[in-house]
Amino acid sequence: MRKIGILLITALLFAACKPKFAVHPTFYFWRTVYTNQKAETKYLNDFKSKSLYVRIMDVDINPDTQEPVPVSPVSFEDSLPKQTTIVPVVYLVNNIFNNLSEGDSKLLATRISKFVNSKVNQAGKKTFSELQIDCDWTKTTRDKYFIFLNQLKLTPLLKRKQISVTLRLHQVKNLASSGIPPVTKVMLMCYNMGNLRKYGEQNSILDMKEMETYLSDKLETYPLKIDVALPLFNWAVVFRKEKYAGISKRISKAQINDKKLFKRRGKSTFFDLMIDYPQAGLRTGDVIRWEEVTPDDLLTASRFLSRHLKPEERNVVFYHLDNDLLNTFKHDELQKVIDNF
Repeated sequence: MRKIGILLITALLFAACKPKFAVHPTFYFWRTVYTNQKAETKYLNDFKSKSLYVRIMDVDINPDTQEPVPVSPVSFEDSLPKQTTIVPVVYLVNNIFNNLSEGDSKLLATRISKFVNSKVNQAGKKTFSELQIDCDWTKTTRDKYFIFLNQLKLTPLLKRKQISVTLRLHQVKNLASSGIPPVTKVMLMCYNMGNLRKYGEQNSILDMKEMETYLSDKLETYPLKIDVALPLFNWAVVFRKEKYAGISKRISKAQINDKKLFKRRGKSTFFDLMIDYPQAGLRTGDVIRWEEVTPDDLLTASRFLSRHLKPEERNVVFYHLDNDLLNTFKHDELQKVIDNF
């Protein structure tokens, strides 16, 4: 019994002596129009966020020309706050690398660097220090994607910038086949990890069983510096006759709780639509799986991650900066999540 007590005290002392590194909380901005909204800027100020990760555009294949093109680029109606630096983010659809030649890859890198630089200026910023590339690369696209990243680093506008990339759970677990991207830093995307299309009560946004399966005993040995992205969003996953029918952006939590529209199945996450709802493209009998993330979910995830990540300075980035979403989380609740790192 005495030995157990000594071991417990030793463990507690070791935990207490674990060095604490700086954690920098901030947010993604993922809408297509940026306006400087006071409530959202207040969140940045409250968390002393020095930067904001701003989605600049998607890049996908034009079906007519079969060339990569910008999709839904952001526009800036206002400048970013003076005290906030911008981290531009470009989302690349993975299939653009299926048939991309090395010459076309170099051209794409040049075009992206110029487009990003122009948008940063539109945001009221003269420069930026980091560009993040968001791509769910696979074993078959890995080599071409990594070539593209190296070409991106060599473009004149990005030679002195840091290039970071997003990292999915499967790319951590399957390190041998996924490879290590030629960058110095990655952003671990801790959301969209479950099977969205499968009929059932799983939460595809944040699933701790999936996180544990993919990341346990893998994170601490990952060879690059890791920042962390955590979800704040919710969504309505639509099923028709138990078949996946998409995500309805027109269904909010207020609507899902409207008993004139939906009937909940007991305490489950399934809600049956009682009437036709043409505004959302839904029919009587359609089933909504309402998925959301709670403060407790984020606490559990942050505790798990803090146990498995290497102790180092890192950014913790919440997805995403939106007043309606942030109203569901108290400042203290998010601060507890941040403090776990």
